Amino acid sequence: MSEADNVIPFPQRGARPPQVHFNRHELGLILRIYGRMVAEGEWRDYAIDSLQDAAFFSIFRRTSERPLYAVRKTPADAQKQGAYALLGADGRILKRGRDLEAVLSFFNRLLLRPAED
Repeated sequence: MSEADNVIPFPQRGARPPQVHFNRHELGLILRIYGRMVAEGEWRDYAIDSLQDAAFFSIFRRTSERPLYAVRKTPADAQKQGAYALLGADGRILKRGRDLEAVLSFFNRLLLRPAED
């Protein structure tokens, strides 16, 4: 047995499986709502996760808490129930569809409600 038999090759570029990401247009739509809710003092932090089968934009009231909402993009579901889903803090699907703007319209009622005293 030679020393060459013990060598583990370094992984090549492109060896990682592709990941799902939000594109610029999608991020623009999400960040527009996020910015408005930050201005209202409702949200304070976010996280973006890119996985092999889905991408998540998670929204937090405080960094140390669980996300209040998460926007999920799952391209594999595009032809079924739609690629986009809005998840609540408990993981339930609050709204889903093929159009991200329609899914994000869920937040319109939060933006239109009167200020609580």
